Amino acid sequence: MWSERQRSGAHYRSAPSSYSHRVNMESLFSKYVKIASVVAAYWTISISMVFVNKYLLSSEDLKLDAPLFVTWFQCGVTVILCALLSVAGQLFPDYISFPVLKFDPKVMRDTLPLSIVFVCMITFNNLCLKYIGVAFYFVGRSLTTVFNVVFTYLLLQQTTSAKALLCCGVIIAGFFLGVNQEGVSGSLSIIGVVFGVMASASVALNAIFTKKILPLVDNNVWRLTLYNNINATLLFLPLMAIFGEAKTIYAFPLLSSVTFWNWMIVSGVFGFAIGYVTGLQIQVTSPLTHNISGTAKACAQTVLACIYFREEKTSLWWLSNFVVLAGSGGYTEVKRQEMKEQHKQNIAAAEKQEEILDAMEAKKPPPPV
Repeated sequence: MWSERQRSGAHYRSAPSSYSHRVNMESLFSKYVKIASVVAAYWTISISMVFVNKYLLSSEDLKLDAPLFVTWFQCGVTVILCALLSVAGQLFPDYISFPVLKFDPKVMRDTLPLSIVFVCMITFNNLCLKYIGVAFYFVGRSLTTVFNVVFTYLLLQQTTSAKALLCCGVIIAGFFLGVNQEGVSGSLSIIGVVFGVMASASVALNAIFTKKILPLVDNNVWRLTLYNNINATLLFLPLMAIFGEAKTIYAFPLLSSVTFWNWMIVSGVFGFAIGYVTGLQIQVTSPLTHNISGTAKACAQTVLACIYFREEKTSLWWLSNFVVLAGSGGYTEVKRQEMKEQHKQNIAAAEKQEEILDAMEAKKPPPPV
């Protein structure tokens, strides 16, 4: 039997281990809660933004036929919020973490090509949403992955594996099945589908151009956001004039309505917030997990739209969504495996290089005494 001292010693030796285990469990739990909170915020903001934009773009209550104006206003809100948060970050650094945004006309010119693609992306996104239902929005813009593969090859001369190409084929099949079934249900908008395809191409191009332009702004995403949206607010002005939206806005009966402007401000805030939570989700998870989360969010958005708008869809229509989802998920998994294999090869190459250097070091003659 143990003496009192032995039992006491055993107790004190086991206590730190138990405490450490409890701290680790609490730390892991906190991490899971943080990830779940960020993902939930991303889903909530993203889905809410789509529904709010749909209301502003094609609601029977508003009847505002000015999609460029709505998009321009959202860009303006983003510029104002970036400026306010930058100032607030300097005044209250202990409470608000936001980089100091410097303005440089030369950088503004250098980011113009990306801004043109950015304007196309957000314009085609909103035009697509104007003409098609929220339920079909997922399938209508599902070709982004396909265009990403195409532009990666055309612009960057990077090839894609056969497995990834097969997944792209599945996505294309799901897209055309969805278009067919949308026509069967009588709610197909050809112009909406065209805008969806153009939006998908613009999203893919935007990702490639963003990667190229980021070093010009010291890899600061918020600074790039500022320049992009300043350029966009200027680029939209002649576009609104060309398409006659100035007259439409002037004649809009709800122009003095506080409720209308509240919805416009909310849409602008959501547009700004989605950029923040997207970066946050990538930070707390990974780019790959972000893609999976985005795909799952789109599926939830489709179901919610069918329930909210009381839309009944055929079995083949739902199958098209599943096919697109399967193709997108398969592509993500293929890229994950390829990245993992590439990582292993990089580690093996680094170890080999280290072995060669060690061997060369061992063969060196000893220094003269």
